[in-house]
This record gives sequence, C-alpha cells and structure tokens, in this order.
Amino acid sequence: MRQSGTWMTIWDDRILEIIRSEGPTPVGKLTECDGIRISQSPVSRRCQKLADHGLLIPIGNGVYDISDIGEAYLNEEYDAENEVYLNGSSDGPTASQTSES
Repeated sequence: MRQSGTWMTIWDDRILEIIRSEGPTPVGKLTECDGIRISQSPVSRRCQKLADHGLLIPIGNGVYDISDIGEAYLNEEYDAENEVYLNGSSDGPTASQTSES
C-alpha cells in the first residue's frame, strides 16, 4: 500500500499516475483528464505541493514531470509522510537507516 503524506489529497495520486503514463504534462492538460475533477488552479497548487515534497519536477511554464521519488512512491517504495525510502529500496535511505542517524 502507498504511504501517503497527511499533506496529500486524493488528487495527488491521480496527478502522479497521469504524469507517469503521459510524461511531462502541462497543468492545463491534467485538468482535461477523466480522473481529475478539479479546475486548473487547484491542480496547479497540487502540482506545486508535490514538487515541494520532491515527487514532481517543475519543467517550466506549468509543465511537470515525475521524479524518482514520485516513481518510488507510486511503486510503494517511498513513505511520503516521513520522506524516506521504505526497506528494500536501493534508491535512498530506508526508514530504519534515517531513524538511526
């Protein structure tokens, strides 16, 4: 199961999934997707929040791409609340490694 952050909304997973499948995507195109039922302004805020937490990469002009952290989150390898990779992932520190430091 994905380890979402308390700061996340239901739209965040959908935004990440769309960008993962479509590649770099402008906010305007996200609002046209069937799975997104909010307007451009809230989608833009969600993308910025996801970028602030490292799950998306802002490309410029309202275009976002998924980051390695975003991929790991969708693959259930990243805990977005504690901002750590989960055990078994080789891409970053695990929860147990970060709690030991």
